[in-house]
Amino acid sequence: MRRAVIQGIGSYLPAKVLTNNDLAQFVDTSDEWIVERTGIRERRIAADGETTCHLAVAAARAALADAGIGADAIDLIVLATSTPDNTFPATATSVQAELGMTRGAAFDVQAVCSGFVYALSVADAMVRAGGAERALVIGAETFSRILDWSDRTTCVLFGDGAGAVVLEAQEGQGSVADRGVLATRLHSDGRHKDKLYVDGGPSSTQTVGHLRMEGKEVFKHAVINIASVMGETLADAGLTAEDVDWVVPHQANKRILDSTAKRFGIPESKVVLTVDVHGNTSAASIPLALDVAVKDGRIRRGDLVLMEAMGGGFTWGAALVRW
Repeated sequence: MRRAVIQGIGSYLPAKVLTNNDLAQFVDTSDEWIVERTGIRERRIAADGETTCHLAVAAARAALADAGIGADAIDLIVLATSTPDNTFPATATSVQAELGMTRGAAFDVQAVCSGFVYALSVADAMVRAGGAERALVIGAETFSRILDWSDRTTCVLFGDGAGAVVLEAQEGQGSVADRGVLATRLHSDGRHKDKLYVDGGPSSTQTVGHLRMEGKEVFKHAVINIASVMGETLADAGLTAEDVDWVVPHQANKRILDSTAKRFGIPESKVVLTVDVHGNTSAASIPLALDVAVKDGRIRRGDLVLMEAMGGGFTWGAALVRW
């Protein structure tokens, strides 16, 4: 069986750190209030003139270096983002140009916080079908550009960043012992749009708009939906929660992560957490957390890694990968 194997990983965070105490200088909040409700202590903010493309390119270059290949070896870029540089063209094509890649295809995927799982699923399907030999899957966001900085219920949650992986086609045996993407599951339910959305867009308001959220409703749906899709994904591979070495979740809120782990029966010691220092970076959060856990030696070759996310739409999904 042809598998899409992760051969390299990289990430990028803007230099500017925005702490909870910094936020308390201009919005009615405090470090204690934010930490208690979210687990977040700081987040990164893109500099003036630093765009989603800039972040994505930096992460992509790090992933390519980790894989030991150049951009000329890549024939597919799938970029997950809800904060593109332009309405069009796709930011992925700008990344393609910056990397010097002149063949293959590049396009964006928009599934908000589930974006990286969606992009990984798309790239995996194309690699397994023979449509690509090596693919860059990137999650990159500049959510600071769509926040209402007077709304303490949302502006304290989000940050900017990017992460990327290099997928390469390899032949496997068709068993769960194979390296690579073993299973993915994707879901959406558009009936819940108004619980997490941006109140602008080219066709509706001709503006970018700001992020709006009903936090309690998102929390309730997230715990149920994420635990469910994790189970579905493992079942597709014929595995159970006990087989998983690491869970790398979308870093939305520590209370969501703790509740999901408890509901699913995964010990907290197996859950990779970076929300305290990254905040919620939407489609970038999974690859950012993944890179941290790979670089610090927690995730090793052969480990079974389960990634999961839920975002506006609602969208949600999971991916099971043998590292």
